[in-house]
Amino acid sequence: MSISIQANKRTDFKNSTNRKIRDEGNFPAVVYGNKTESTPIYLNSADFIKTIREAGRNGVLTLQVEKQKYSVMLHDIQTDPLKNEIVHADFQVVDMKKEIDTEVSLSLVGEAKGTKEGGVLQQSLYEISLKGLPQDIPSSIDVDVSDLGINDTITVGDIKVDKKLEITHNAEDTVASVLPPQQEEEPDSGEVQDAEGDVEVTKEKDNEE
Repeated sequence: MSISIQANKRTDFKNSTNRKIRDEGNFPAVVYGNKTESTPIYLNSADFIKTIREAGRNGVLTLQVEKQKYSVMLHDIQTDPLKNEIVHADFQVVDMKKEIDTEVSLSLVGEAKGTKEGGVLQQSLYEISLKGLPQDIPSSIDVDVSDLGINDTITVGDIKVDKKLEITHNAEDTVASVLPPQQEEEPDSGEVQDAEGDVEVTKEKDNEE
């Protein structure tokens, strides 16, 4: 059963009205898709954050807009990092019986064995494309890197998901790898070889006077 969240319609689109919406702890948004006319709305920021934490970034929500209910997924969200507040969000109405294409975040779990030998774990890909029914889409996918040694790599093709889902991302894309430890450069001795192979000292000698 999806989680419900309350929203209200917006009919006034003046900048002053949007500022008032935010000043009251809300944020403007829009709901659209699946033969649904685009509808401007606004939601309470605290309620939204609590709901998304509970349902997950790709969770299906029941959006209650006055007397109308929509099954939606969060399609996009804009935030102001300086003010640490939500600026705007897009909710897409979904047909629970039809597959959708979406992006799902990747989380690396475990400690790569190569890092114990001085290697550096590097994540190259943070999201992959998935196809499946809305209710089957996970909020994120864990990628176990425990067996990664130095110079080892995990690609998209190595990721396993539920049989109900299809990964549509390029299978050859690198997700994570362990880079070899950086070699320290040897200090310059100041010695070079001349054309005959004899060593010449190029460092300045102390004055013996």
